[in-house]
Amino acid sequence: AGVWVFLSLFCLSNGGKLLVVPMDGSHWLSMRSVLVALSQKEHEIVVVAPEVNLNVKASEYYTLKTYPVPLTREELGASIHSFANDLFERRPFLQRITALYEKVHVISDLYFSSCANLLHNKDLMQDLEEGKFDAVLTDPVVPCGQILALHLSIPSIFFLRGLPCSFDLQAAQCPDPPSYVPRTFTDNSDHMTFIQRVENLVLKASESFLCNFAYLPFELLASDFLQRQVTMTDLLSHGSIWLKRMDFVFEYPMPLMPNIVFIGGINCGKKKMLSQ
Repeated sequence: AGVWVFLSLFCLSNGGKLLVVPMDGSHWLSMRSVLVALSQKEHEIVVVAPEVNLNVKASEYYTLKTYPVPLTREELGASIHSFANDLFERRPFLQRITALYEKVHVISDLYFSSCANLLHNKDLMQDLEEGKFDAVLTDPVVPCGQILALHLSIPSIFFLRGLPCSFDLQAAQCPDPPSYVPRTFTDNSDHMTFIQRVENLVLKASESFLCNFAYLPFELLASDFLQRQVTMTDLLSHGSIWLKRMDFVFEYPMPLMPNIVFIGGINCGKKKMLSQ
C-alpha cells in the first residue's frame, strides 16, 4: 500500500522525470519493481550506475547512464560477498563487531571511490544538470544520490531497509532511546533486562565511532562538492519521503514520522494464492 501511495504522489505530475541512483545487489532488485511500475505510467526514468556493478543492467523501462570506476567486477563481487557472509555468520557478539569494523573499511572505500568518480565526472554531471529532473530516487546507505539531489535542488525519495547507527531515525527526527530500542547485532528484543539495556547503551555509544569511521569520507566529499559543511544527518534530513522495506510483523514497534512509509514485502516474489 505504501508503494502505491508513493506512485500516486509521483503520478500527480504528468510525465514526470525521475533520476535514480541505486544501491547495487538485492537493494537494486527491490527498487527495480518500482521503476517498472513508474515506467508503465509513462514516466521518464534515468538510472545512474558505475560501469562495474553486479546487477544494474540496461532495460526497456529506463535509460541507463554509466560512468567508469577503478575496479573490476571480480574485485567488487569478492568484497560484497565477503561482507555479506560476515553479516550473517553466527559468531560471539564481540567477534561479529570486530569483523564488521574490518569489512566496513573495505566496503566504504569501494563506494566512496564510486561516488567520487560520479561527482567528478564533468560530462555526466553536466548532462544530469541539464536533465531537469523532478526528483531523485535513491538508497541512502550510500549518500551519493542525496548529494546529487541537493546539488540539483530537487526532492529526494529514499528507498531503504535501514541505515547503520540509526542515521535514518536521527535524520527523520524519530525518537530512538537506547534504553528501549534494541541495537543491531545484540539479538535483544524490545523487552530487555537491566544488563541488556546496559549492553544496548554501550553499543549505542560505540556506533558513533563506527559510523564516523565509515561515513566521514562521504561527509568530506559532500562538503567539498556542495561548498558548505555538511554531516550525514544534514544530508539525510532533506529526504522528502522514506520508503522503508520493513513491517511491524517482523520489527519491534517504534514511533514514525508522517513521511516514513512502510513497504515491507515489496522485495518478496509474487506467488500464487494459497488454496483453501
